[in-house]
Amino acid sequence: MEKDFKIEKKSDIQKTPKRVAFIKTRTAARVKSEEEEMVMTFPNLVVKEIIAFQVMVIVLVLISLSVNAPLEWIANPEHTPNPAKAPWYFLGLQELLHYFPPVVGGVILPSLTVIALIVIPYFRMNIKQEGLWKERKKQTFIVLVAVVGIISLVLLLFKVFAMIIPTLIITAFMLIPYVSKKETSFIIWLGSRPLSWWIMTWFVIIAVVLTTIGTLFRGPEWRWTWPWQGIF
Repeated sequence: MEKDFKIEKKSDIQKTPKRVAFIKTRTAARVKSEEEEMVMTFPNLVVKEIIAFQVMVIVLVLISLSVNAPLEWIANPEHTPNPAKAPWYFLGLQELLHYFPPVVGGVILPSLTVIALIVIPYFRMNIKQEGLWKERKKQTFIVLVAVVGIISLVLLLFKVFAMIIPTLIITAFMLIPYVSKKETSFIIWLGSRPLSWWIMTWFVIIAVVLTTIGTLFRGPEWRWTWPWQGIF
């Protein structure tokens, strides 16, 4: 059975749908689009992870040999420490309990965080890896200001300044590509960040700030205490 063939004149041999391409005289047969470079997980990634793990173990061993662990006295049920702090990886959650009611800070917010981390990767914003201001700038600006405004008002109602300040700072960086008329390399880089990147950055910074405050700046009765108080 004969098939109809269509002759096309193109200089890009990869994009030509037929195996035979007619190239004009004095035209270089160059490839305009190339496949992305791909590497295997093993050994390329696994070896780097093993090296990073070994470096981390060596650093921790050196720190443990030179600095004593900040252990307290033997546990005594008749003398509880003030404040009673959770392990460092739970201090961010304990700091939330200082601002919000127990049900909100201990149940609702952690549950929403876990659900968000599960659901967000399936959103279109994470599949489409384009900058936040790539399309519909005005609509994106209105939605962003409205969402940040609502979140800031709720946090201000509970006086959670530890979350308000990082939120406003990150929002300011998000708005730089929108309001700036200059196009420096840094502004272009900010404009190329997708919404999923900004959400994850906000989440990590908030977690670090809350954990740092709970670890270093909370003293008896969970009051604000500078780390050097009692040393000098």
